[in-house]
Amino acid sequence: MELNIYHLYPEHLNLYGDLGNVNCLKRRCLERGIEVNVVNFTDDEKPDLNDGDIFFIGGGSDRAQQLVYKDFLQYKDVLKELIEEGRAVLAVCGGYQLLGTSFIDKQGNNIPGLSILDYESKYTGDKRIIGNIIIETTLNLEPNKLVGFENHGARTYSKYQPLGNVLVGRGNNDDDMKEGIVYKNYIGTYLHGPVLPKNPHLADHLILQALRNKYGDVESLEPLDDEIENKAYEKFIKLYGK
Repeated sequence: MELNIYHLYPEHLNLYGDLGNVNCLKRRCLERGIEVNVVNFTDDEKPDLNDGDIFFIGGGSDRAQQLVYKDFLQYKDVLKELIEEGRAVLAVCGGYQLLGTSFIDKQGNNIPGLSILDYESKYTGDKRIIGNIIIETTLNLEPNKLVGFENHGARTYSKYQPLGNVLVGRGNNDDDMKEGIVYKNYIGTYLHGPVLPKNPHLADHLILQALRNKYGDVESLEPLDDEIENKAYEKFIKLYGK
């Protein structure tokens, strides 16, 4: 089996070491004998998005988001179709905001999003949301919690299924104690860390969904030796959990 991991605009959207998410996916595939091709989709290189199996979009500044928006606008319909087909997509922070309908900045300017999905992000004038976060995920994962670090000024408002309910931290906004969204095999989230090395069970979820989408009936993934990852995860829960 073989998977193509597309890293969208790594030159702009890599604010918090987001490359670690791509490296995590690659390593966990290779350790299972799954061939992996990491493909960068950049300002200068535009490989065919239809060849991608997993798509990763990282975080970036407001300016970086605007640059990516202008460049990616002509490809947004393709990504929307791929999401509808069930391709696996992970968008973090700025990438998460980018796929929504709009982004209202600190000055109140309404910056259009790609409108791939129907949610909005905006600054409210409140302080940035910064700190460790633990959520109880709505996905069928074991363990059922995800951990990370949130650092965002904007608040996101959505009617989609959340990635999880907040146990510690703030999440999407100041009101509903929800974090991220899930739509088919698309996950949008504010969890940094990077999120996948901190939560290998979420990385495996993306890999499994990508394999099922591409090859059909794939029941499960071969277990890996995650002793170190599990110890770090359990330590986080112990330190910051309530």
